[in-house]
Amino acid sequence: MKIEKKVLQEYFQKIFDGDKNFELCLADWDCKEGDVLVLREIDEQRNYTGRVIEKEITYVLKTKDVKLFPEEDVEKYGYQIISFK
Repeated sequence: MKIEKKVLQEYFQKIFDGDKNFELCLADWDCKEGDVLVLREIDEQRNYTGRVIEKEITYVLKTKDVKLFPEEDVEKYGYQIISFK
């Protein structure tokens, strides 16, 4: 399945350059490994720039029900997502 999503220019460029190989999204839509993300670049006014990248989804982690850390630590520090090669 192909799924279209908007991506701000600064993040789109990182994906385009190969520096960013993940996307943090609200889980209000379904996707699975093997689906294709069609990423459309938008500017700060949310207008399409015309640039598009297609990326195959290789892994999906949903975290709503995953309790990895105490709530007070999450409130104090937040989360960070780390990408690696």
